[in-house]
Amino acid sequence: MPHVAKDFNHLKGALDGFSDKQLDAHLFLYGGYVAKLNEIEEKLRSADRSKANYSFNEFSELKRREAVAFNGTYLHQLYFENLAAKGGEPSDAFKAAVTAAFGSWDAYVADLKGSAASTPGWVLTTRNRVDGAIHNYIMYEHHIGLPAHQDILLALDCWEHAFFIDFGVKKADYLAAFLKNVTWTEVNARFAALK
Repeated sequence: MPHVAKDFNHLKGALDGFSDKQLDAHLFLYGGYVAKLNEIEEKLRSADRSKANYSFNEFSELKRREAVAFNGTYLHQLYFENLAAKGGEPSDAFKAAVTAAFGSWDAYVADLKGSAASTPGWVLTTRNRVDGAIHNYIMYEHHIGLPAHQDILLALDCWEHAFFIDFGVKKADYLAAFLKNVTWTEVNARFAALK
């Protein structure tokens, strides 16, 4: 069954600090990941597996890029789903878990911002199934850097395509705008579903 891009056009004109031009570019890129994922999966159905190897082979290359297109699709969906015009507030349960892991809400936000400054890719706030704690992990590309056994609670796109039209090289300004627009009700629901 093919993957289908979700419609996030409701975000246009609704996010404080994000222009429609920025969102149009970002949504177009997201649609491209969905299309590539479908293309890769279709080609994998008929690619010759018998000559697969580390150096080069069509099947091998498709397998290497499959996770890029998959995560490019679904990390973007998580990102757009955790944005809205009115962000709401983190739940008491989520704040308590964050405070237990980071010492305070402010320390969590500082860690999120520091993590974002440390990667050109993604920052994911997760609940780690190994220790049960909240973590911020950075990813390079879409498929490099996420440890196993993670439940994703918040997805923060740190690629320049997410902010460059509106913020240029001022990534800190983008992060401030992102945090103003986080739909904490979505994050809360993701966290509550883990119980």
